[in-house]
Amino acid sequence: MPEIDEVIVKKIARLANLSLDDQEIARFSGQLEKILDYFHKLNQLDASGVPETAHALPLENVWRQEEVRPGLARDEALAGAPDVHKNSFRVPRIIE
Repeated sequence: MPEIDEVIVKKIARLANLSLDDQEIARFSGQLEKILDYFHKLNQLDASGVPETAHALPLENVWRQEEVRPGLARDEALAGAPDVHKNSFRVPRIIE
């Protein structure tokens, strides 16, 4: 008996906010069943000597050093603005 039936696919589709027709439900139930079969095969492998990892490669965050740099002068910053009012950017009102 398959683990993934049409009822489960419909539930997954509802949770993902997807509307599927009957043909897609039948196709996805078969595809999801194949995916689960593959996971069952992976569970049979002996991974006792394999350390747990979050990523296949040893990665570290590579951040640049922070450095204080001078910013733009007000006139330079406002030079590209489409509309300026009293030394500030003027933007369209969005809240009435």
